[in-house]
Order: sequence, then structure tokens, then C-alpha cells
Amino acid sequence: MSISTQQELDGIRAIGWIVGHVLKEMKTSVRAGMTTAELDALGNEMMRDLGANPAPRLVYNFPGATCISINNEAAHGIPGKRVIREGDLVNIDVSAEKDGFFADNGGTVAVDVTDKRLLRLCESSKAILDKAIATAKTGVRVNQVGRVIEREARKNGFQVIENLCGHGVGRSLHEEPSEIANYYDPAYRKTFTRGMVVAIETFISTRAHYVVEKGDGWTYITPDGSYVAQYEHTVIITDTEPIVVTAV
Repeated sequence: MSISTQQELDGIRAIGWIVGHVLKEMKTSVRAGMTTAELDALGNEMMRDLGANPAPRLVYNFPGATCISINNEAAHGIPGKRVIREGDLVNIDVSAEKDGFFADNGGTVAVDVTDKRLLRLCESSKAILDKAIATAKTGVRVNQVGRVIEREARKNGFQVIENLCGHGVGRSLHEEPSEIANYYDPAYRKTFTRGMVVAIETFISTRAHYVVEKGDGWTYITPDGSYVAQYEHTVIITDTEPIVVTAV
């Protein structure tokens, strides 16, 4: 969507704060020994208390309120009986709807991780997201975000997942632009426009360039077991710095 009224701005800011707050609390609550279902239940309760509807369930009938993906699960992990263990990278993706507005964000938690390369993977993915967001301004081609993500990932010794991407958001969970890639595609010539609402994501991997469907109908995994760290914010495009509505 493109923001054109104060009511739309207020609506996006409100749902952005909710999903940002829920993600922050869920990340703080992650601990070894809990199940992904327990973590998901926490997020579900918070969204309900704040008057929001979990978007994956609302839009796609996903079997969870949030997506929780571990280690080589890059996206859309189903909450369940899996126990979180020391050394895991736990990605939490929170998206929700309230009053007809949607926002989306995600982040990765390193649970008692001592592997320096995995810690650097998380640090890099988060820092790259900040640089990618700063690139997104009125009139800039969408593919410049991918250029930044790909360049910075390789500079840090990592790879990007090419078949997962960011997207437009606002009045629905996935809108135009339908693809904000993690790599530079010179053929993709769409530009950011003032007021556009987008979810920018970094999918940074230790080795893999792509993911495959796990076989459960939802979860995407790296075929070689590579670890992935994902971070995501919903932002509003302006002529200068984007407004990050999911930052809390």
C-alpha cells in the first residue's frame, strides 16, 4: 500500500508497534528447554491481548500464530513439540493484522551459542538489514536493496538466500512490490515511491544460495544444512530516511 492519509499512517504505526513489541518479548523469552509451541503460544496471547490477529493464520491458515525456524530452517517453521537447545539459532517471524492494516517483522536469537561464526552471522544479518533499509528512498530502484544485501553478505564471508525475499505490505500481508530480493537483479526495474509500505528482509546463510520445501507444506530449509539468520522490519518509504514502524 501507499500511505495517503493520517488514518492510514496511524493504522500502520499501530500494527507496526504491536508486531515489534511481540517480537521483542518473544526474543527475550527464548530459552533452552522450551518448545517452539510454548514460544508461539506466548506470541499468540500477546497479539490477542493487544487486539491483533496473527497474520499467518488469518491469511494462509498457517498452523501457528508465528513462524519459528531453527538453524537450517530459513522460514515458515511450524511451532510444535521441537525443543529449543543450546547452540540453536532461533528465528521468530511475527506478522499481524489490526483494523485492516498489516505489518511484518522478524529476528534471530542465538541460544547460548559459542560458535563465533554463527554469532557473526547474526550480527552481520542484522547490520546488513540496517544498511538495506537506509538505501530504500523515494525514486530508488528496488533492486538497489538487493545490491546492498548481496554485497555486504559476501564482504562478511556469507551468502544470501536468493529464493526468499522481502515484499510490500499494508492492507494485506503480501503486496506489490512482490519481490524485494536479497541479491541484485538488474532486470527488476521497479522503484520505491513516497509513502510505500514494505517489509525488507535479510536471509543470510553460512553457505547455501537457496532453500527447498521441507515436506511439511510450509517450512523452507537449506539443502546442505547451512545455518540462516533472518531479520526484518516494516518501513514506510520517504524522500529521506524510511520510517521503521516495527522498531520498538
